[in-house]
Formats: sequence, structure tokens, C-alpha cells
Amino acid sequence: MKILKHTFLGVLIFGMFACSGSLLGGTGTTPPNHQTWDQLLKANVSADGKVNYKGFIKDKAKLEQYLKSLSDNAPDRSTWSKNEQMAYWINAYNAFTVKLIVDNYPTKSIKDLGPKLKIPLISDVWHYKFFKIGGKESSLDEIEHSILRKEFSEPRIHFAINCASVSCPPLLNEAFVASKLESQLQKVAVSFINDPKRNKISPESAQVSSIFSWFKGDFTKKGSLVDFLNQYSKVKLKSNAKISFMDYNWNLNE
Repeated sequence: MKILKHTFLGVLIFGMFACSGSLLGGTGTTPPNHQTWDQLLKANVSADGKVNYKGFIKDKAKLEQYLKSLSDNAPDRSTWSKNEQMAYWINAYNAFTVKLIVDNYPTKSIKDLGPKLKIPLISDVWHYKFFKIGGKESSLDEIEHSILRKEFSEPRIHFAINCASVSCPPLLNEAFVASKLESQLQKVAVSFINDPKRNKISPESAQVSSIFSWFKGDFTKKGSLVDFLNQYSKVKLKSNAKISFMDYNWNLNE
């Protein structure tokens, strides 16, 4: 998941991309089969989200085959269901993130790849256009901000997409699919919010992931942050609970 830094430059960059909109998409396409990605995830991701990138390297031909099916079958907004589109974009974000690490492995952190790849003007790797969707060059930033966050009013996507880092919501070891999308989004939300390594919640106070600070607006469209957390937390917060945010560990999630 691409996380914006607390800098004025970061805000400006996000503003430019968010306002530009997305032209990614296709016509006359059909949703690709995510079975290959499902098999790769089951083979190379543990139940708690640790990723075996060396295993993905061995399976690189299979990964590239799946990525080609994504590139060649961009969502047709006029015929695909909302869940088909959302499952596609979540899987695309996660699979292309894995490719980015696989192509540049070993690395201590995904954030180290920006300078390494000498990306012009923009120093962070999330703006790096290293793949195509429907023939158009694209980046992880565009999938997350111009499509998933902009086109779908679904804050749980933040728990579904993975930024290859320890503090990220764990990469689910199964592909997202339209027929199970609601239950899968519910599962990752409950799992992440109740994970004591990433969120420490008591009735009076909570130390929560910085994701809830960076994207607070996504979580508070229908109430306060406490209201959102209480939808999924097993420990219910009081309305006046004190909220603070944990430091983010960007080390690779392996």
C-alpha cells in the first residue's frame, strides 16, 4: 500500500494525481480468472501474511502469465460488476507489488527502490510506471488513489492492498474474487484491526496504525474514527477514547 509522507510535497503530489482522474480501463473485456494468483499466494504467503519472495522468484513465469492476463483484460466499467472491478484492482495492486519486489530482490524495504530505480522527478516507488493496463502505462499510485479510493467508497480496501512492508495489513494468502469479496473485505478488516502487533486497543485509549492517520478521511465519512474502529474491534472503544498512532515499520514483509 502506498502511504503518503507527512510532508507538504507529499500532499502536493497526491493532489496532482487525485485530480487527474484515471483513464485506465477496457472495452469488451471479461474478468480474468484469478486462480493462478490464488495458487501463487497459497504457495508463497503464510497465514499471517509473511511473503516468500524467493518462492515467487521460482514461480516468476507463472506470475508473469497472471500479470499478462491482467494487462490484457482491463475492467470494462459498463459491463463488469462493481465487485468484479474491485477484485481485479485489488489483485492487480498486490500482484504488481510482488513483481516489483521480485524484479529487485533482495531489498530491505520497498522504499529503497525509488532511488535505486532512479525514478525521474518523483522519488518514491509508488509513482513508478512499470506495467501496463489495457495498453496504458500505469503505477501503483494510480491504482490506489485514482481508482480504488476514488471510484469505490470502500475504506476496507486499505486492509486488502499490501505495500510489501511489516506494518502493512498482511497480504491475504488467497485471491480476491467477486463472489466472496464482501466476506473477504470483512475478514481482512477484522483481522487487521484486532492484530495486537498493529493496533493496541482498550476502551479508554488506542494506539493504532498510521494508516488511520494518513487516510483518516476515508474512515470518517460516516462517523468518527472511533465509530469506524468499533465496527470491527472486539474491544469496544469509548466515544471519548484517546487515539494515538504507531510508528510504521517499512522493512520487507518476509
